[in-house]
Amino acid sequence: MTCVLLLVLTAAAGLASAQQKGQNRDFQSALVNYNAGRFPEAAAQLEKLAVDLPASFDVHELLGLVYAAQSQDAKASEHLEKAVRLKPNSAAARTNFAASLARQGKFQPAEEQFKKAIALEPRNYDANHNLGELYAQVGKIAASVPFFEQAQRVKPDSYENGYDLSLAYLHVARTSDARRSVQNLLRQKNSADLHNLLGEIEEKDSKFIAAAKEFETAAHLDPSESNLFDWGSELLIHRTLDPAVEVFRQATQRYPQSPRLAIGLGMALYSRANYEESVKWLLQAVDLDPADPRSYHFLARAYDSSPTQAEEVIQRFRRFAELQPQNPRALYYYATSSWKGRRTQDAGLDLEQIESLLKAALKLDPTFADAHLQLGNLDSDQKKYAEAIPEYQSALKYNPKMADAHYRLGQAYVRTGEKQRAQEQFALYEKLRAQHLAEVDRQRGEIRQFVYTAKNPASTKQ
Repeated sequence: MTCVLLLVLTAAAGLASAQQKGQNRDFQSALVNYNAGRFPEAAAQLEKLAVDLPASFDVHELLGLVYAAQSQDAKASEHLEKAVRLKPNSAAARTNFAASLARQGKFQPAEEQFKKAIALEPRNYDANHNLGELYAQVGKIAASVPFFEQAQRVKPDSYENGYDLSLAYLHVARTSDARRSVQNLLRQKNSADLHNLLGEIEEKDSKFIAAAKEFETAAHLDPSESNLFDWGSELLIHRTLDPAVEVFRQATQRYPQSPRLAIGLGMALYSRANYEESVKWLLQAVDLDPADPRSYHFLARAYDSSPTQAEEVIQRFRRFAELQPQNPRALYYYATSSWKGRRTQDAGLDLEQIESLLKAALKLDPTFADAHLQLGNLDSDQKKYAEAIPEYQSALKYNPKMADAHYRLGQAYVRTGEKQRAQEQFALYEKLRAQHLAEVDRQRGEIRQFVYTAKNPASTKQ
């Protein structure tokens, strides 16, 4: 949940007293400049007034708001804090001060000020809403809910608070409450944002058809990159592949510079077994964002099934390894793509380089099971079975459910005359194959992970 805390621009109610008393024409002029968005002019006038009227609540409050409007939060807090000292029983003043603190990342003192404001005025909409925003911003979603709910009771027609409340309900798995809240908002405003959020709610509730319908409605109302991605992703996750391909095709035409749309189209084509075209789109994705590891993961998968564009793929993986030399997967992809693209009969194949890259990847991450497996395969292909065996054993140490490693280890044992141990490995291989989830389920899990990270850029990418 992304929240933006805003200062409550309610000082005008307090400013009336200054105006009525006729304390200063400059104050009235500063207020006019503030309301007109002429903030530097207002600040200059108010700074002079603050010298003449150091005990004026109205001057310090307005000056704080002026600086806040210019994102000068440290200066804003200085004057808003003075306003709180001058009028400690003002809930609005404490709310403004708290919002300014929150914008500076000072969450604990901001929380204290919001709570004091609510203690003064339990039905203060701004204090309740902003405290909810604060909790949401720091990841305390469950703590935000009661304050969003109170703000909603105070202003039931508030779209902003209603949306935040619906989103909070979704995050704490109160999907029925989230759905009802969004449906109430839709009676006020038929927006793409609400339909998209309702799609998220239906997906969370495992109602795929309803979710897809809401994402589609959102994309029709507002064909933004984000809405088209969400619609295509929902279709892809649930393997409605032809419509998913069509949505992503149209989306990439509209937003040709979007890496995640290119990945989505590449994955949809891969799932539909259009491997060669899948590689083409995934190559485009890595060119659009060369630093994103997700693109390379799916490119490696597609390349397994369609090695016809070997040189282009190897070139991209080489660049990835050069960009991220401390990333074990980057080195691994470069090694395996080179090996796959240039088979053993190819004079351009450099087995020593491939071995060096795999060993470098393992030096960076000794638990990298796939790298151990491929290093074992490299040894086996060169008939160095005794050297391959410990690599397969290491692969299985870090991933005991790796069926291919059991099979290749069994083959290596056959070659070294250890038939009994070979049979044990072949039996484990057959058992794992029988128990292993279907390939479709594995792909779906990878797609879900990609969609999650693409929607939540701050989360860990694979």
